[in-house]
Amino acid sequence: MRPVVLEDALTEPSERDGPAADCVLCPPLRFRFNDMAGLPGGAAVLAADADFFLMPDLAPLADGHLLLVTEAHHPSAGTFGGRMWARACVWRGRIARIYREAYGTGELVMFEHGPASPQGGGACIDHAHWHFLPGSPGVRAVVERSGPHGVPADHDSVRDRVREGRSYLLLEEGETVTLHPGEGVPSQFLRWAAATALLDGSVAHKDGSVRAWRWQETFGLPESKRSFQRTLDALRSALREDQRTDSHQ
Repeated sequence: MRPVVLEDALTEPSERDGPAADCVLCPPLRFRFNDMAGLPGGAAVLAADADFFLMPDLAPLADGHLLLVTEAHHPSAGTFGGRMWARACVWRGRIARIYREAYGTGELVMFEHGPASPQGGGACIDHAHWHFLPGSPGVRAVVERSGPHGVPADHDSVRDRVREGRSYLLLEEGETVTLHPGEGVPSQFLRWAAATALLDGSVAHKDGSVRAWRWQETFGLPESKRSFQRTLDALRSALREDQRTDSHQ
């Protein structure tokens, strides 16, 4: 990753485009679906700063499923300036630490649907958010079996792709970050890929029916709510331990 330079800091806007009136990750709708599911909203934010907040996914694919969401409205990480990208990477390191504390592994999967146009790249919410899952279950292998092969990614390559008007898929696994074409991929493609990897290669039941993996189909279901709460409890405890460790260093 290239270093953050003064030009980035001076030219980077605090907000990119305005939030759409119906953006569910912007106020006042930010926690509407949490409310609908009977889940805490603002009270479930694990940590926050001026740029990002961290909370459990309300339709988790597994325990530990987190969202890192921009406070201001950015359509994707491809619109970040250098300072915002660097801040997101600091958050990524913190998440690895709390995963290690909570689950015994600092390995993680990060993924993002990056729209260059409304709902492009498989996005269904055009507000920048990175998904995180603990472990390394083989999501990239599922993605590449389906066709969109990736290339090594950094901030410049992600930003250049969006400036060219092309949507993208961003994936980190095994400490390798790759950028994949986003044109023509189905909505929530990376959620499907993660669900497939986590379920040993198939999202199908034995009877041939498909397991639910779209967030709209699972949020508010009893097991989703239990997983949300387990994640909240485990990572709150891990964050407290991380903060104690920092205070003694």
